[in-house]
Amino acid sequence: MAFANPKEALAQAQVLLESDPSPQSASVAHQVIGIWQRDWGDLSLALHHLRRARDLAARAQAPDREADVLATLGVALIHAGRSRQGLASLERSVAVSSGHTRARVLFRRAYAFWVLARHREALEDIRRAIPVLRQAEDVIWTARALTLRATLHLALGAPERAEADFTAAEALWDSTGQEHDKADAVESRGLAAFRSGDIPAALRFLDKANELCTRLGTPTFMLNIRRCEVLMAAGLAPEALAEADEAIAVLDGIGGQSTRKAELLLMAARAAQLAGDPHTAIARAAPAVRLFAGQRRIWWEAHARLVLIEARFAAGRHSGRLVADAAAAAERLASFGAPAAPEASLLAGRIALALGWTADAERHLAIAARSRHTGPMLARITGWVAQALRARAAGSVRGVLSACRRGLDVLDDHRMTLGASELSVRATKHGAELGVLAQQVSLELGSPRRLLVWSERWRATVLSRPPIRPLADPQLRSALTAFREIAARAEAARMEARPVPALEREQRRLEREIQSQALHLRGDSPTDTDRFDPGRLLQELGSRQQLVELIVLDGRIQVLLCGNGRVRRFEAGLLAEAQNEAEHAQAGLRQLAHSGAVSRLPMVEAAGRRLEELLLGPAATHLGDGPVVLVPPAGLDRVPWALLASLRERVLTVSPSASSWLRARETEPPPGSRQVLVRGPGLNNGGAEVTALANRYPGSTVLEREDALGSRVLREIDGAALVHIAAHGTYRADNPLFSSLRMADGPLIVHNLACLDRRPHQIILSSRETTRLSPAGEGGLFGLVAELLPMGTAGIVACNAPVNEAAVVPLMLSLHDGLAAGLSLSEALRDARVARPADALYQATSWAFMAYGAA
Repeated sequence: MAFANPKEALAQAQVLLESDPSPQSASVAHQVIGIWQRDWGDLSLALHHLRRARDLAARAQAPDREADVLATLGVALIHAGRSRQGLASLERSVAVSSGHTRARVLFRRAYAFWVLARHREALEDIRRAIPVLRQAEDVIWTARALTLRATLHLALGAPERAEADFTAAEALWDSTGQEHDKADAVESRGLAAFRSGDIPAALRFLDKANELCTRLGTPTFMLNIRRCEVLMAAGLAPEALAEADEAIAVLDGIGGQSTRKAELLLMAARAAQLAGDPHTAIARAAPAVRLFAGQRRIWWEAHARLVLIEARFAAGRHSGRLVADAAAAAERLASFGAPAAPEASLLAGRIALALGWTADAERHLAIAARSRHTGPMLARITGWVAQALRARAAGSVRGVLSACRRGLDVLDDHRMTLGASELSVRATKHGAELGVLAQQVSLELGSPRRLLVWSERWRATVLSRPPIRPLADPQLRSALTAFREIAARAEAARMEARPVPALEREQRRLEREIQSQALHLRGDSPTDTDRFDPGRLLQELGSRQQLVELIVLDGRIQVLLCGNGRVRRFEAGLLAEAQNEAEHAQAGLRQLAHSGAVSRLPMVEAAGRRLEELLLGPAATHLGDGPVVLVPPAGLDRVPWALLASLRERVLTVSPSASSWLRARETEPPPGSRQVLVRGPGLNNGGAEVTALANRYPGSTVLEREDALGSRVLREIDGAALVHIAAHGTYRADNPLFSSLRMADGPLIVHNLACLDRRPHQIILSSRETTRLSPAGEGGLFGLVAELLPMGTAGIVACNAPVNEAAVVPLMLSLHDGLAAGLSLSEALRDARVARPADALYQATSWAFMAYGAA
């Protein structure tokens, strides 16, 4: 009953103890109270009750009863950080038990071995226990053992075996009524999905576990913390902050544990910091520091102080006291062997630089820079950032560029291991700083070509970072799953001041294995031969075509114009002003999307002229009359590029980087010419072009309305030559990975498209706002278009503004006329755009669409 109805079990145990029970019955009651306190209450109180239960079992001369209590006590001691005592209690339990009871004891010892990262020993114990438990028809303990074995398979990098055991365990739980055990199993499946990189599945399982716990009335605060971790890894920091704050409010309402409140406050502070809200981060981190200090949890206190100092610095507070606080946090974290110690030293150096204290900055940055050659990946990147800042302060151009190059190399080597908490965002933030430092130095040197190389270097790191999803290569996927599991458990062990050498050794081994395997995957790890070559770009562009790469440094847009054998730099406007003007243009296009709004056309055209001045500046007069490839930075996803006067009637393509444009040009179409036409539900008169196109493409696959099921659409578009999808699109600004296209059975999200074996060669998306390329981390671009381009799709046509569904139909038919005539997507779109110059509604609709890629 302790896991089927915990509150009732606790109440009955307390009543039993008041009735002068026999030693054996009293032993059971104390054990139940000990289990309850261990899992939902006070661990020291749990140990008191379990020791009392052990003594009473010995007095009752009941060996199996004593063995059972000894096993429960051993697990509690392990959780209390007393590993030697815990294992001794478990060994004694094995010695005095037999048969069915011994199988249950072996399960508990396997769990203890798992906590201590002794995975092989744990697997051996659980393999010995399961047959006995099954033979005894002990469904509950068999389900527990299968759940633990699944977790062990996960830690050993066998996610398929883990999934099989999780599935078998869940089927058993459905027949037991052990709802809390079932909730734990579902939560474990959520964590398994998270470690494997499947964040949508992780959130689904964690939500289900939360429902089960809520039904039982047991605290869900640890579950809230894990959901926050997953949400932050998904880029949903505001949602993580809301989740933590809501859990804190519930905890305060019931007068819950202050230890859990402190952890939730720290989680909320981290989420607020990631969301760019330093003042809220301060408001959450400060009480967390006080609570941890009062609880004498010094590891937690040190990390909370670091978050507090970071938030105060981000809020604009610069003082000598803050430098000293950061330095003290670094010393404390280093004494724990915490990977965050270099972060604190780097922060101290940053604050000192902001104050102009060069000598102090050099001292702290030098300490942080020591981590650049050894330790975890994030610590090494931190070290290279510190080294770059040291070189910058010393005026060494060569030193800055060398540190930036080597730091980005570290990020490239290890980017696929990023999957826990805010690690990914912190790593890309440091990577972005290295990229910016190198670009600033290149700008000061007055070398446009060098500036282009460094812009492409950083874009390559961001765009080659794989999305959070399962990988196709099973061996690499297993290693990544094991790495994330071990890394998370190592961090949890450090929090509890438990020994971590075994976990750290395994983590380093897996890092080496992942790095080695990744080198064998084409396009995953940049090598010297993959480095961007400006000469190759200029040769490919030729004499008529121009590539325009926009870079933002210190808030101002720098324009690199590449073509005719040279790279030229022009200075344009401020990014903030361009973003504001883009919003005005979007508002105008939204109004023009409704018939009868012709009077708005001059206003929209004027917005296009202002955008051109802010975005291109003097470069607009040097574009010539040939095709243009535009490479925008993150933050300009709202710009309707075809609205700019100098780009309006020319062949125009948008690409995430010059390198990706070159790769897209080399992408070969698939064998055959299979076309797939999809029309989703709820489009009213929109999407009518699908019927006409079905006649134009005999033999094409047509999926319309209720037949447009997500699974079937994915199956049909896999490896197609041309895909045309007319469906409502939903853009998720909070996390573009969850942007979607509406199908008959629900949304088709980016995550689904990411799992295609072969990307379609050309895609036309006639739905609304499907191109949004939103920052993820620092400079990363995610969304429907950004997911498909780097992974093998050569060209995409999509819109980034609201459109009139009826006006889309003639535009799409005109576009397909061009394709039938042998034109590329960008050429066909240009011709379609100028087909009806006097029609304001048609014109506005055509400005909303863009060609992406190179086909």
